[in-house]
Amino acid sequence: MDINFELYKVFYHVANRLSFSEASHNLFISQSAVSQSIRLLEEKLGCKLFLRHTKQVKLTQEGEILYRHIEQAFHFIKTGERSLFDLHSLQRGEIRIAASDTICKYYLLPYFHQFNQLYPHIKIRITNRPSPVCIELLQKGMVDVSVANIPPQAEEYPNITMQKQKTIQDVFIAGKAFARLQHKTLELKELETYPLLMLENHTTTRRFFNSFLEKHNLRITPEIELGSIDLLIDLVKIGLGLSFVAKEYIQKELAGGDLFILDIGEPVAPRYWGVLTHDKMPVTPAVERFMALIAD
Repeated sequence: MDINFELYKVFYHVANRLSFSEASHNLFISQSAVSQSIRLLEEKLGCKLFLRHTKQVKLTQEGEILYRHIEQAFHFIKTGERSLFDLHSLQRGEIRIAASDTICKYYLLPYFHQFNQLYPHIKIRITNRPSPVCIELLQKGMVDVSVANIPPQAEEYPNITMQKQKTIQDVFIAGKAFARLQHKTLELKELETYPLLMLENHTTTRRFFNSFLEKHNLRITPEIELGSIDLLIDLVKIGLGLSFVAKEYIQKELAGGDLFILDIGEPVAPRYWGVLTHDKMPVTPAVERFMALIAD
């Protein structure tokens, strides 16, 4: 099928903002030309891409399918442009990083500082999302690199290269309110009798926890679900319940006696966080330098 790529460019701008007038403004062409381009594209594809009611514009089912692919292609092209622009110099440009709040706080802050000191004219754009969302952003080409927890089913991401960086060891924890459990070995099933605080379902930690329970034929419904690991730790400290977090994130609380690790008599396999890149996206010189800093 021979379709002028300019038509896809017009389609992207309309679909991105769901507005023919904004597409016209962004592309420096008339709104009539935008409408004609969309009409021509629909004729060539043999389907309706937009539904227009007065001033409201919506994507049809076919339009949504096409947009998912065009959006990804658009970001890939932009990444290629930036790669050429930055090829011979690290004096300008930007690096787009997706990473979870926890990884940023406990691991990446010194690397951000170091990179900024070495390359002050390169902008660091950071998007904070849970690890699964960070991977989705990378798949769509919306970021250059993701620093995230490695998912248990890494094979589900065939175009993503995952380089392990650090080990994460999850543990069950409690605060002073549950001091009676400190020197006791608990059966895993006993956890059902205590209030449990967990991260939300869409996080890699929660998915790993659910998988761990399934292996032992258990299902525990948390009393509280949160999106922040820091708030989760604070709530455990004040005695609202037990939780399941990475040991690496609670070193200060363990040393100060505010938290302790529960002995559940069952080994928990280690996890990893790492640097993720897209096989079909060029890695810019700035991204290479950032990855080299983390690897050192």
